[in-house]
Amino acid sequence: MTIDQFNFAGKKAFVRVDFNVPLDENFNITDDTRMRAALPTLKKILADGGSIIIGSHLGRPKGVTDKFSLKHILKHLNELLGVEVQFANDCMSEEAAVKAAALKPGEVLLLENLRFYAEEEGKPRGLAEDATDEEKAAAKKAVKESQKEFTKKLASYADCYVNDAFGTAHRAHASTALIAKYFDKDNKMFGYLMEKEVKAVDKVLNDIHRPFTAIMGGSKVSSKIEIIENLLNKVDNLIIAGGMTYTFTKAMGGNIGLSICEDDKLDLALDLMKKAKDKGVNLVLAVDAKVADSFSNDANTKYCNVNEIPDGWEGLDIGPKTEELFANVIKGSKTILWNGPTGVFEFENFTHGSRAVADAIVEATKNGAFSLVGGGDSVACINKFGLADQVSYVSTGGGALLEAIEGKILPGIAAINE
Repeated sequence: MTIDQFNFAGKKAFVRVDFNVPLDENFNITDDTRMRAALPTLKKILADGGSIIIGSHLGRPKGVTDKFSLKHILKHLNELLGVEVQFANDCMSEEAAVKAAALKPGEVLLLENLRFYAEEEGKPRGLAEDATDEEKAAAKKAVKESQKEFTKKLASYADCYVNDAFGTAHRAHASTALIAKYFDKDNKMFGYLMEKEVKAVDKVLNDIHRPFTAIMGGSKVSSKIEIIENLLNKVDNLIIAGGMTYTFTKAMGGNIGLSICEDDKLDLALDLMKKAKDKGVNLVLAVDAKVADSFSNDANTKYCNVNEIPDGWEGLDIGPKTEELFANVIKGSKTILWNGPTGVFEFENFTHGSRAVADAIVEATKNGAFSLVGGGDSVACINKFGLADQVSYVSTGGGALLEAIEGKILPGIAAINE
């Protein structure tokens, strides 16, 4: 069942959203992107004449804490939706059940942070550091058993279930996957945001127009191994950027100064290079770097060959030759995946490489390429440069997108498709 096919008239919909938005010290929302992303789904339900129970998490609380209360986003949600949203101070309370039951068409109820309960994640809390394996197993069994009741109660509030939280789709949590079992296939569906995310990932992995180029940034090879290995079966070009650059460079015998490096992953880097060669993948590595004499925006800087970084200096971005090298590969591509900046883009003096990559992706997109940008810092980059509307799709899911690229089945997606 798709959300467009479903008529919500007279129905109560439990909608799992990802309102895990950043708040400042005064609880003001500093970026409401995730809230705005869910509006098409919420407004479709209200326009049909349905009512909504909104479930979300905020942060990683280890119990009830005011800092992570969803009451802080209530006022802004009212403004975005244009309706007076009700609030239940506890997602499991009698108050929540009564308010959900009393909802009339066009009304909205926001439940308190689902992660105030350990049952949402299904992980025990409060275990002593010296807890025995038996105690850990017993605690895990107990929370799993109570998770069933937790999930069942959430499901009891509604007639249908809508998952619009791609950012948590890789978690088999109560509200993101388990709850779907309480609704038949005609009464559970993806929201518009989830639909777009699923289609974008499917397109970049399964509907490939070649050449296909992936740009992988990030500081550690170890955190991207599975993604890189899966991509080596799909891409024509794999650009390695960010801190990973220096692990590969050192593995090939280069001098990298104080640059970030995983010394225990040098053999892995060489192995990945061999796999790329065996599979006919063009593995593109930096040839020069913008180096600094300290990890600071105000450091002294210069350019040098990436394998000739002087002692006491560290690479914080790619150099102009590499910018041109990367850009030429990107501009010749028809499918592009960007995950991770080329350097420490948080420092203004080291954004140039990431900007060059973003500009090349924009140009390729204008020439007909499909471009998917996703994974934490890449999204921050594309937003910082004001170019988000000039690429094909910007994913809201960090971990979820990465696991999808690794080829894993995401529980939140599988639960709807069952």
